[in-house]
Amino acid sequence: MIDKTWPSPAEAVADIPDGASLAVGGFGLSGNPIALIEALLAQGTRDLSVVSNNCGVDDWGLGILLGVGRIRKMTSSYVGENKEFERQFLSGELELELTPQGTLAEKLRAGGSGIAAFYTQTGVGTQVAEGGLPQRYDGAGGVALASPAKDVRTFDVDGQPREFVLEEAITTDFSLIHAWKGDRHGNLVFRKAARSFNPLAAMAGRTCIVQVEHLVEPGEIDPDAVHLPGVYVHRIVEVGPDIPKRIERRTVRERPGEPVASTGSATTIPITTSTTKES
Repeated sequence: MIDKTWPSPAEAVADIPDGASLAVGGFGLSGNPIALIEALLAQGTRDLSVVSNNCGVDDWGLGILLGVGRIRKMTSSYVGENKEFERQFLSGELELELTPQGTLAEKLRAGGSGIAAFYTQTGVGTQVAEGGLPQRYDGAGGVALASPAKDVRTFDVDGQPREFVLEEAITTDFSLIHAWKGDRHGNLVFRKAARSFNPLAAMAGRTCIVQVEHLVEPGEIDPDAVHLPGVYVHRIVEVGPDIPKRIERRTVRERPGEPVASTGSATTIPITTSTTKES
């Protein structure tokens, strides 16, 4: 077996050229491969076409590449947390292929599995199937590029004719991934919400680059515990468990039985914090 470890994020992404296509893991801010993204930012790579569930926020995740104009096109399912994304899209600086979340996941999985395309009911009867979704604006409020119509076929399901829309698989030049644990052969274990899009994005990249919090020796991960086998992984970099992580939205509430405490003109509320996403 091949030792796939690399000494640093900078060296692992050094050959990603201008104009490359990337599949990037993460769900909200959970599981963002931030060390790899920062290394890509530092080396100046630009004109990128990126496939990812979302584009981070203005100062975190893919948002740091977007903020300095390094991304040409995004293929995503949710883009509502990034004001700079909105500005660039409406001004015509950024192209967007908006894709239903489950469809995006399956497009990545299909690409990694050698499946060229598949039919799904998601999007039937909408602009997803019929075309016309704005993909790039002209900067003056007009649509410069709209999505094309897709093939729709009728299949018999449980004795009933139902329409399905054809969706093509996604493959990219590279994929950037975050995993909780990995061994030197590239076998990976993800943690909680970080498992959502990271394995799928990993599968879709022709060259898969992974940052891991914990690097272990081959055999230390129980085969039954492997979430993604090393056959999909080409480079792995250990970044340590103290890699910065962000919470996309922090919610607060009073602790039961604890009254609100007043301190002068300010009010202090004993709180607990929670988030539905962990990386």
